[in-house]
Amino acid sequence: MFDKLIDAVTNMKENEALSLTQELLDNNADPVQLLDACTRAMEIVGKKFESGVYFLPELMMAGEILKQISGKVKPMIQDQAEGEKVGRVIMGTVLGDIHDIGKDIVIFLLEVNGFEVYDIGIDVPPEKFVAEIKAFKPQVVGMSGLLTLAFDSMKDTVTAISDAGLREDVKIIIGGGQMSDKISAYAGADACAKDAMDGINIIKEWTRKV
Repeated sequence: MFDKLIDAVTNMKENEALSLTQELLDNNADPVQLLDACTRAMEIVGKKFESGVYFLPELMMAGEILKQISGKVKPMIQDQAEGEKVGRVIMGTVLGDIHDIGKDIVIFLLEVNGFEVYDIGIDVPPEKFVAEIKAFKPQVVGMSGLLTLAFDSMKDTVTAISDAGLREDVKIIIGGGQMSDKISAYAGADACAKDAMDGINIIKEWTRKV
């Protein structure tokens, strides 16, 4: 059923995607797994965009479908975000990339797990990351990117954070459809999240030690 949902999203079948989402929820599907299916679908769309099969309208339409799906799914996850915050995280999509579905899902799950999260948006230049780190003072910085052009943007951002004397103060995690441990090493980050829950678990482990 999750595979059918991914196929519906990647082929822009909006009504079918929303119907499948509702059917999954009605059958008590794990909402976190459903959100992960959303991110996998967007990864496929991103690859088609980069290869020239899809263009910006398809990228935007898929994003809109996934926002509607996440709107249905998020209320199904019990809010556990009350009480003292367990850590502070900045999240942003790097310069040149407008992808935000995966980022928004990770932010939501972080908040559910008790983190204070500051979303600095999409297409974020390195200097804005630096300024917001100085102001917000997070323990963790998350950089999201769907497209391969994000590789150099992530590297430039980590370099800017280092040049500002802030690198020792934060852990940096990257994530997104094309990201890998190899890209994490290239960018100078501390880790790459393979999916949303992997990212949450890595950040939880880091903040236990801070």
